[in-house]
Amino acid sequence: MADITRFGFISHLRANPTTHVRHLRSGKVAHDGAGQAFWFRALNSSLSEIPIDDREQPLLFHGRTQDFQDVAVQATVTYRVTDPALAATRLDFGIDPGSGLWRSTPLEQLGGLLTELAQQTALDLLARMTLTEALSEGMTALRTAVGTGLREDARLSGLGIGVEDVRVVAVRAERDVEKALQTPTREMVQQAADKATYERRALAVERERSIAENELQNQIELARREEQLVNQRGQNERARATEAAAADQIETQAAAGRQRALAESEADAKRVIGAAEASAEKALLDAYAELDQGTILALAIKQGALPEIGTLNLTPDLITPLLTKLAQGAEA
Repeated sequence: MADITRFGFISHLRANPTTHVRHLRSGKVAHDGAGQAFWFRALNSSLSEIPIDDREQPLLFHGRTQDFQDVAVQATVTYRVTDPALAATRLDFGIDPGSGLWRSTPLEQLGGLLTELAQQTALDLLARMTLTEALSEGMTALRTAVGTGLREDARLSGLGIGVEDVRVVAVRAERDVEKALQTPTREMVQQAADKATYERRALAVERERSIAENELQNQIELARREEQLVNQRGQNERARATEAAAADQIETQAAAGRQRALAESEADAKRVIGAAEASAEKALLDAYAELDQGTILALAIKQGALPEIGTLNLTPDLITPLLTKLAQGAEA
């Protein structure tokens, strides 16, 4: 919208760079261009403001396919005014000299025209397509057809309007029909998901079985090694016991040998001593055999071999033979 400032009988207009202002004074063009700024008198001036920036017109309409199915089309048309002077002569872009507002609704008229032209082209195309084709290929086909139809339309070119771009956002069927069409694909996807789930479970079971087998093999191997360890320990204990028994036997045999040798030595010594003592006794007895009884008795008294005499009773039987022998000895 242009900025208009009034100063008494004259006014000043300042337009935006994206608007084309056309000023007619007394029916003649006084100013014509984008981003104009000028003084004018409202009594003899006619002003038009034409937007020259890109504008977007949203489209939403329903169509019927070849197989009598209803589809909804959502699209957007981008356009702009390529010839503002021509558009100002075909559409009412006049503005109020006091407020700068449009006297009518030119953009709404232009949007309605674009909607009808785009809808006509889209409906013609949808009528030659089945529902499946419209849902699968409709967006590309409609974008191309609508864009070509609008660019080649004589009414738009005669209004100085150029179509820059056409975007088809969606082509949708009715909710029930679309759900029915989605069901086979959804079932296939669900089957694929179930298959993947089953395969994942089977793989998990297989991995668990492999892990269990590995654990069992490890337990078997550990048991076998433990058995080997027990056997080896038993062999070691038996060998240790055998060696200890052999050592004890050797020690016992050695001790027995020592005791036997000691006993034999002691026996030999005792035999030698006994023989010597026997020989001495024999020699002593032989010597005593040659002596008389008195001498023997005297030797016994001398050697202290007689028992201690507490009381000595001398009888005539004892003294008479002794005195006789003493007398005989004296005579001799």
